[in-house]
Amino acid sequence: MKATAARQGSLREHNLGLVLRHVLDAAATGTTPPSRADVAAATGLTRATVSSLVDRLVAGGLVAELDPVPTQRAGRPAVPLTAAAGTLAALGAEVNVDYLGVRVLDLSRGVLAEHVEHGDFRGSDPTDVLTRLGALVDTAVDTLAVTGAPDADGEATRGPLRLAGVGLALPGLVDARGGTLRYAPNLGWRDVDVAALAAGASRTFATHPPRLANEADLAARAEADVRRAPGSRPSFVYVSGEIGVGGALVLDGDLFSGRHGWAGELGHTLVGDGRTLEQVAGQDALLRAAGLDPHDGLDALVAAAAADAPGVRDALAAAGAVLGAALANVVNLVDVGHVVLGGTYASLADHVRGPVLAALHRHVIGAPWAEPTVDVARAGDHAAMTGAALTVLRRVVADPSAWLVDGTDAV
Repeated sequence: MKATAARQGSLREHNLGLVLRHVLDAAATGTTPPSRADVAAATGLTRATVSSLVDRLVAGGLVAELDPVPTQRAGRPAVPLTAAAGTLAALGAEVNVDYLGVRVLDLSRGVLAEHVEHGDFRGSDPTDVLTRLGALVDTAVDTLAVTGAPDADGEATRGPLRLAGVGLALPGLVDARGGTLRYAPNLGWRDVDVAALAAGASRTFATHPPRLANEADLAARAEADVRRAPGSRPSFVYVSGEIGVGGALVLDGDLFSGRHGWAGELGHTLVGDGRTLEQVAGQDALLRAAGLDPHDGLDALVAAAAADAPGVRDALAAAGAVLGAALANVVNLVDVGHVVLGGTYASLADHVRGPVLAALHRHVIGAPWAEPTVDVARAGDHAAMTGAALTVLRRVVADPSAWLVDGTDAV
């Protein structure tokens, strides 16, 4: 009897997540908010079961009901369902070579708070950097705790805002089995127990241990989320140009991260002359090739390219050709022919996209039958912070009953 009850309980939890996922997916893809009847039709659950589950999700602050709309069917108007805004928060944080950042999202993907602090963290001390990041994280959480989450009119919402968790993006090899950053060459960090240091650097990190992941992987997760459409899941190779060069592979909407979580280290692939792709086509390399100081930053390079400064166009075209050849190797290996340019490359897409595409056409063996394509990332600036927060929200969908509480975990 107990075993049967356990199976029934597991089934109820599965169905609760199924309903929540359907509602949140509609909100994320911009499709018409579903009613209870729509959810029942899409999931195969009975209307009575869906109604009961929706009631739980609404009472728990995970789903919100919109104003009723008339239908062509007899009976009461349908009540559309959408993601609850300003009730549950997911915090995404990032350490990168030239900035630290924090972004807080709610279930509706609305940004509740964010802050980016620029700096130069090459050869930095991990404790110092994580202490600075921890201060940004605590400030964001404290601000939301005092003011509440903003609504569409910028006013604070009523009720406690609960923090579901924290994701942390790092520019290097992150051990997927624990909280250790194995190697971040541009930071100068090796075998750093980031989780332990973070816990001592921030109240928020101490109470909500961050889930660590590679920044390019998390940016690709954000990109996959924004590219979802009803009935389809995107597949693409994501390349993120920052001070370093990161990559990620998305297959049918899911991130492929490899056995250890280290897949996608595109910047460390060799490009034929003993140098790595990062040394030839990373942001610092692009600035040097354009005759600029690497410390001038991306804005200076974008401005020089826009002004057609001497040598800049040729430098970017040459780097784009090398980048395209490296990506052709990836496409030949994994048979995913769509490339998304993120980070620095997105800002310089007008200058590098053509050479990248030409190299793909030239080097991808299957190009005559499956034409490679290249476009620009849509997830916006600092996409890794968004991806880190989305990772937290995925856990909520996987176990929604854990968040149907009375507000005891309010920030």
